[in-house]
Amino acid sequence: MPTTIKIRPRALVRASGGPHYAVALAVDALGTGLLRPFLLLYGMTVLRLSAPATGIAMTVGVVVGLVCMPAVGRWLDRGARSTVVAASMLVRVLGVALLPATPAGQVWVFAAAALFLGIGNQAWPAAHAALVATIAHGRERDAALAAGRALRNAGLGVGALLATVCLAGGATALQALAAVTGLAYLTAAALAWSVHLRAHPAATAVEDRDEGPAPRMRAVLAGNVVYVFCLNVPEIALPLVLVTQLHASPVWSAAIFVANTVLVVTLQVPLTVLMSRFSRRTVLALAGVVLTASYLGFLAATSLGHGWGAPAVVVMSVLCTIGEILYAGSATALVTALAPAHVLGRSLARFQLSTGFGLAVSPAVFTSLAPHGPTALWGSLAAATLLSASAVAIEKDEGTQPGESAHRARAAS
Repeated sequence: MPTTIKIRPRALVRASGGPHYAVALAVDALGTGLLRPFLLLYGMTVLRLSAPATGIAMTVGVVVGLVCMPAVGRWLDRGARSTVVAASMLVRVLGVALLPATPAGQVWVFAAAALFLGIGNQAWPAAHAALVATIAHGRERDAALAAGRALRNAGLGVGALLATVCLAGGATALQALAAVTGLAYLTAAALAWSVHLRAHPAATAVEDRDEGPAPRMRAVLAGNVVYVFCLNVPEIALPLVLVTQLHASPVWSAAIFVANTVLVVTLQVPLTVLMSRFSRRTVLALAGVVLTASYLGFLAATSLGHGWGAPAVVVMSVLCTIGEILYAGSATALVTALAPAHVLGRSLARFQLSTGFGLAVSPAVFTSLAPHGPTALWGSLAAATLLSASAVAIEKDEGTQPGESAHRARAAS
């Protein structure tokens, strides 16, 4: 059984890519945090597009971004690391630059901007994970991935707060936010490029024939589609339930969002390190159990009705966030542990495909199930998540990376 690791801050920064790369992550997250709250409003307020047209354009951007993931995976498997990270940031600069150049009412130009943003947003997680996996190994890599997520959530939170404050300035403020976001992405790309990191994957005869690690991690990839719903629960499902079913003040939704961000920033690394005494697969299955319990808790909370219902939902959101932290700290780590070195990029690309697909469909699932009552929404989520956790727990790992020690194989499985 793996033992708990101790990671010093300086070693953690080094394992995460070094000081320049850490700053790049923070700046990139800040820019994304500025962008997320106002992109929809930019299309509607500045460009005078209808809400459906704006939403469809943004959705198309996400979907096409996912289509590009196989190419990103192959690029990573050819050894590129910091170059792919920088490219994922630069392509978003193009997207942001198109926003002020879009004439009012021109939905296709806005769709092109959303497309570039979608490509960058989908390519970044796989590229970042591949870069960290090239520098750090074993449980140190897990902690580094957790630290990157904590730092990113902090940047997203600060960026979203600044954007919310600036939204009172109207169209002019939105245009200024677009300019600042583009500058942030450009700065982050330059910092990431300065790392100059490239891998040297083993060139073997089986590489061209290898279909990747999908056969040995089908349950992880399929289960991830359901697991990732938890990331949209605080932002979409809970506000929807609080407003439409419990008729609660929007303040409760804001409290849940703030609490989620604070908990992820403060607990992601410590909890990931604490759980390193267990195998990654065990932790991922446990995350599913915790998420299932939180969904059942939401079901019980909504039955309390107006008054106690909203505070109970906030309390249960803490349990949901703990499940999210366990999931985020083990899922990517398990994929990188299972993937053969020469298909690491394609493995992470497949994982991002499942993540992106789950994030894309979850809003539709939430809004389709919610009108049928709390049992339809939370009961369905609980059942699907528990089924996914069971599949993850019983799946066997058939093979590990060449040169993996037996200890590491046990840690992954």
